[in-house]
Amino acid sequence: MDKELRLMKGNEAIAEAAIRCGTDAYFGYPITPQSEVIEYLMSEKPHERTGMVVLQAESEVAAINMVYGAAGAGRKVMTSSSSPGVSLKQEGISYIAGAELPALIVNVVRGGPGLGTIQPGQGDYFQSVKGGGHGDYKLIVLAPASVQEMYDFVKLSFELGFKYRNPVLIQTDGVIGQMMEKVELGPQEVLRTPEEIEKECPWGTTGKKPNRERNIITSLELDAYKMEKFNLKLIEKYKKIQENEVRFEKIECDDAEYVIIAYGSSARIAQKAIKIARAKGIKVGLLRPITLFPFPIKQIRELIPQVKGFLSVEMSAGQMVEDIRLAVNGERPVEHFGRMGGVIPAAEEIVTALEQKLIGG
Repeated sequence: MDKELRLMKGNEAIAEAAIRCGTDAYFGYPITPQSEVIEYLMSEKPHERTGMVVLQAESEVAAINMVYGAAGAGRKVMTSSSSPGVSLKQEGISYIAGAELPALIVNVVRGGPGLGTIQPGQGDYFQSVKGGGHGDYKLIVLAPASVQEMYDFVKLSFELGFKYRNPVLIQTDGVIGQMMEKVELGPQEVLRTPEEIEKECPWGTTGKKPNRERNIITSLELDAYKMEKFNLKLIEKYKKIQENEVRFEKIECDDAEYVIIAYGSSARIAQKAIKIARAKGIKVGLLRPITLFPFPIKQIRELIPQVKGFLSVEMSAGQMVEDIRLAVNGERPVEHFGRMGGVIPAAEEIVTALEQKLIGG
């Protein structure tokens, strides 16, 4: 079968990927700059293409609880929102993590805090990787840097979510969500049959069967010692994810004396900054975390012997920089450069920050 190419917005690519990878249901609520996700799904009428349910809930709180219910039945289910909307979903996300359910949440980040601006930002990093809801839990967090990755990461998210029985977050931003690029689309998958769901998800609340007792999905445990045992089980799962699922990209790092660390749209801008810096004789490379959790700690540490310093580039006041400093452990200087409030950094600004903060030029 010939490859199908389309020119699509990032938000549209996520929606088309959801249909094509056999998603059972999407529950969401419109908010800028991610509204095209639900708009595209409504216009494409996936219930006619595959049987996929698409529902605009009455609120973000309702949407995430619908996700919780469908995920508990072993369904492939997702939601999407933007920063303030994702904040409203945090209690439900914690419940889903506590019930060990696979689900996909997409956050097209905008500038904050509060209602902030509809322009892009990366100030939700802490919320995404540290657990924005209550309790000790982790999401698997993927950070696409292109429209193609927006498409590809939907299927990957479901694969990881079902592999580890854990919610997965795609953290992107208004730049990637709104920009248009060529996308290579995969084949249409069909929805799983009830028998296939029963086989793949024996834990699902699919009704009592003759050969087993009914399944119960909950995050509630009133016995403190049992709850601690469960938390220890989660910690072991997160360790396995850290060991096996780190994803990253290195650009121009082989001879680099300085390394920029950036994700998402900031990483794209950083690539231009590298070209400018190298034209000036500065040997600089880029390490792009693709998974924000698990974070590429080992890969950062491997660069320490050869580099003089690291620069974290973020559209925030400095959040990922804290994880970089923990990874480097004081063995090299780690500085931060960021723009906030929806302002997108320029490549030339990154080079200037590199010179001033690390090189001393």
